[in-house]
Amino acid sequence: MSGAGSPASALAGLIERRFALHARGTTPAREMIAGLTTFLAAAYLIVVIPSLLASGGMDRAAATVGVIVLIAAGSIAMALYANLPFIVGPGIGGSAILGVTLAQVEHVPWTTGLGIAMLSGVAFVVLTLTGARGMVVRIIPPQIKLGLGASIGLFIALLGLRDAGMVAVDVKRHAFALGDFSQPGPVIALIGLAVAIALQTRRVPGAILAGIVVAALAGVPLGLTSLKGSLAQPASFLPASPLPVMGKVDLAGALTLAALPYMFTFFAAEFFSTLGTTLAIGAKAGLTDEDGNLPGIEKPFLIDSLAATLGPLVGVPGGTALVESAAGVEAGGRTGLTTLTAAGLFLLALLAMPLAMAIPRQATAPALILIGIAMLGTIRTAARSSSETDGITDMFAPMAMMLLTLISNSFGTGIAGGLLVHVLVQLLAGRWREIPPGLFILTLPLGYYFYGAATAH
Repeated sequence: MSGAGSPASALAGLIERRFALHARGTTPAREMIAGLTTFLAAAYLIVVIPSLLASGGMDRAAATVGVIVLIAAGSIAMALYANLPFIVGPGIGGSAILGVTLAQVEHVPWTTGLGIAMLSGVAFVVLTLTGARGMVVRIIPPQIKLGLGASIGLFIALLGLRDAGMVAVDVKRHAFALGDFSQPGPVIALIGLAVAIALQTRRVPGAILAGIVVAALAGVPLGLTSLKGSLAQPASFLPASPLPVMGKVDLAGALTLAALPYMFTFFAAEFFSTLGTTLAIGAKAGLTDEDGNLPGIEKPFLIDSLAATLGPLVGVPGGTALVESAAGVEAGGRTGLTTLTAAGLFLLALLAMPLAMAIPRQATAPALILIGIAMLGTIRTAARSSSETDGITDMFAPMAMMLLTLISNSFGTGIAGGLLVHVLVQLLAGRWREIPPGLFILTLPLGYYFYGAATAH
């Protein structure tokens, strides 16, 4: 039996003081379930990111260790400093730029790619400390802020559908096509999706987590869920050495005029990815104000900018707040305790990689699909907010943002494009006085971002 002065009571008091659970209407149990849900939704990154980096010549096992270390360290910092339910880690976009665009297409050594990523992170830190990032957030139009959730929701849902094998890329037609639903991947994803929907409609806590677990179990007889190591072979559970990629940053090679477009591509993609994640998921958690701004946004900005700067030292580019954080928020996460729980599980994954790999991406796909669909609903708020004005003028940019996200498979590109389209539409409508001067200035680097993206291909 626990008394007022028992260790359990002292721990509960410490957790409450640190994370303010009561003020945000949550409990330790709910936060830990949310953290587990976030971990399972983001665990596929342990497979995907190292694979992308390895395609550019990096050691895959060492890169896997680097990915886990960055996620754990960045998320712990986010939990303790910002008290937000956002995990931090490498974005797929930045990893694809380094492993595919730079290394394979442009034949830039991955060490130089890490140098370029690190310099873009330094720029992040400077803008954050000077308050420039917060200023950018304040000048972004309300319609764009409200459309962020739908844009990211579309990206997350499509990612889940592709992970499940429900959607494939038709190379000949340059379009998406239905996947082969006779394969095990779509089957277990549909099973998990059915379980999650059935429980969610009945308001059962942890519905998304239950869907992931059931899908993973269903994958056992179908050959998708399996362990590559065993408890009888403890050596297989030890982490690989990170030395092949640690500290291999070529800053001298990155300090060239030829590297500038790629540096800005890293910078802009991660800037708008983090911006979209913090505002959209923050709104989903009820943490934003009536104008769609996140109070104290400088704290998560500082954490992700430091992650973007220090990540290359462990072989990982582009640290950012991850969209998979939406899984934990959907499961009830509201504070940094969610993030701290997820970080602890990632550290356990470092010590037991085969167990982390046991849950296939197809099993986490239902979580991404459900979360994405739920976030698409924010476009209705944007539509209602424009009901008293010309709907096409106010809604054109958010819809263009969603389409660009779909076409480019990058919500960073979608958000940047949406801002440019907003400025253009307002000018054509003769409403140039309503455009903040800072937004005019922002169009210059945004235009350069698309130039860099075009030259990168």
